[in-house]
Amino acid sequence: MSPCNVLLAGRPEPMGSQVRDGGVNFAVFSQHALRVQLCLFDADGQRELQRHDLFGPDDGVFHGFLPGAAAGLVYGLRAHGPYEPRAGHRFNPNKLLLDPNAREIVGQFSWRAEHHGYTLGHADGPASFDERDNAALALKARVAAPSGVVAAALNAPRHATADLVLYEVHVKGFSKAHPDIPAALQGTYAGLAHPAAIAHFKSLGVTTLSLLPVQYCLDEPALRGRGLTNYWGYNTLGFCCPDPRLATQRDDPAAVTAEFRQMVASLHAHGLEVVLDVVYNHTPEGNEWGPTVSFRGLDNASWYRLETVDRSRCENLSGCGNTLRVAHPKVTQFVLDSLRYWVQEMGVDGFRFDLAPVLGRTEHGFDANAPFFVALRQDPVLARVHLIAEPWDGGSNGYQVGRFPGRFLDWNDKFRDAVRGYWLRRGVDRGEFARRFTASSDLFHHDGRRPGASVNFLAVHDGFTLADVVSYSRKHNQANGEDNRDGRDGETCANFGVEGPTDDAAINGQRQRLRRAMMATLLLAQGTPMLCAGDEIGNSQQGNNNAYCQDNATGWLDWSVADHRFKDFVAQLLALRRAEPAQRSNDWSSQSPGQHGPQRRWRRPDGQEMLTPDWHAQEQQAFACELRCTVGEANGYTGPQRLLLVFNPEPAPVRFTLDLGRWQLLLDSSGELMPSDMLETSLLASAQAVLVLRASV
Repeated sequence: MSPCNVLLAGRPEPMGSQVRDGGVNFAVFSQHALRVQLCLFDADGQRELQRHDLFGPDDGVFHGFLPGAAAGLVYGLRAHGPYEPRAGHRFNPNKLLLDPNAREIVGQFSWRAEHHGYTLGHADGPASFDERDNAALALKARVAAPSGVVAAALNAPRHATADLVLYEVHVKGFSKAHPDIPAALQGTYAGLAHPAAIAHFKSLGVTTLSLLPVQYCLDEPALRGRGLTNYWGYNTLGFCCPDPRLATQRDDPAAVTAEFRQMVASLHAHGLEVVLDVVYNHTPEGNEWGPTVSFRGLDNASWYRLETVDRSRCENLSGCGNTLRVAHPKVTQFVLDSLRYWVQEMGVDGFRFDLAPVLGRTEHGFDANAPFFVALRQDPVLARVHLIAEPWDGGSNGYQVGRFPGRFLDWNDKFRDAVRGYWLRRGVDRGEFARRFTASSDLFHHDGRRPGASVNFLAVHDGFTLADVVSYSRKHNQANGEDNRDGRDGETCANFGVEGPTDDAAINGQRQRLRRAMMATLLLAQGTPMLCAGDEIGNSQQGNNNAYCQDNATGWLDWSVADHRFKDFVAQLLALRRAEPAQRSNDWSSQSPGQHGPQRRWRRPDGQEMLTPDWHAQEQQAFACELRCTVGEANGYTGPQRLLLVFNPEPAPVRFTLDLGRWQLLLDSSGELMPSDMLETSLLASAQAVLVLRASV
């Protein structure tokens, strides 16, 4: 059935395009446009066939119904209105615009002058007006076939927060060089769900994959000029489209979507959850000098935060040129609609919000009760999924760790810095280390938040890998083409005498010992642990701590040199975490019997309880944590439990006096003492090691 030549009045919801009643309904938001046109194209998106004025606006929504239209129809939008940059308006009907709610995107984007609403090189800059039509070169939306709620959304594993073990992973980077995954599937959604990949995840004991961005993104023009790409994908344009670069059939948007859904379903079948890293803080349109691709042309003043004094300029809280105005009701609706789509129609289990304070910024700064957070927390679909915040952005007062509301979990960089600093002897005392090891109560013990709200990590995608933390003393980002200016300066790290790889057995032994101690700290700490993919096999990025543009061997996991002994050690730690209920308690610890939650006692090596001066003493850093769990506590555990966790960052063994009883050694991260050894009065704790003992009852 071919579309009718007459557009009828449609419904102002849902947003985007929807197949219904023998045709397709279109709805698009623009508060300030005077007219919005629907432009229909041939299947290749090269020739414009029809142009229709949409009806409305009704509450800022233009709409129309096209009888006879069906899935597969290719279209774009043109918005008419004032071109008044000083007032924040940049309407230019010569520019074909992508529907923000597009479920399928066709075409290949290239950075051409015609995509700008102003004339490049003009003396007036962004205040000038470009009359060239960019339709032949622009990305277009394609009407998607109805899907409804997919089975993966109905059969999700739904792991409780107390049981979560996050695994941050890049879809392509994990499998691109994996020898047991067929070449045709390497680097794809299908590759991440291949039996070899699933076997790895299951053998580790992780519960939840936290995927780096998978929504449709564009490469920045500066990267293209250097022959590089935005490998990580933090530059989203299509917020309801999986990135075709990660699919086996890149040229078929429907096939890309199907492959993503099948990936989620396969992971769910093996008890693995999928969380998406989502970027609702900016778009690829950049600052006022950027192109007009979608949001800017539809309603720049509504979609973006603009400078108060000069509304021709974008407010840049993201560090990427612009900032989405999530406080606007329609932008809030857009984000929520997108999130629901990924849950209901793609099956995912939650979201990690990049630069999350942007979502809670009102005209008065960050607000934990901002309209977006209120709407998110009461949404019946999103109420059941994981919500994780990267709790900082690029604006003033942008550091908000511990301030996110309700069920949110926050990335806790203070844990990373304290653990690295303690083991690398960089001035972190026992008090700071203990505070971070017990879920940072100074940040999270308020308003009903639980210890699991602290997402603990040693390394993530931006920064050194764990192997590089103990192999380099400075960043080596020259391959990024920015003269080593990019990436975080001053990471807590050490090379132990040689920068990078070495054949020195003593240095390699030191590095291995400290990697094991830090990993043990992460996976035995209270809170939600998160592994950076590849750390379990000793993956290195050769000192590059900002490999966002390294779609090559630097950014991919190198399985050819995988450290399988370390991988087995990580699996052993996670098995210990699961087996000892007090280790994964999601209750705050107490100091007195009878109070809710596990009881903790902190002890000096001589067995005496830590006193106030001991916490900050610099001459001795070794100490121990005795953990007691009474009957009925710790997630259903029905017996008494006593654990002793010993921390010795000193370069020599330290003698610890044990409390009365018989103690069984469960773990020595150094590997020098064998598990199952029974001890009664004292323990010579290995140097630079974590040890775990359990009282025999």
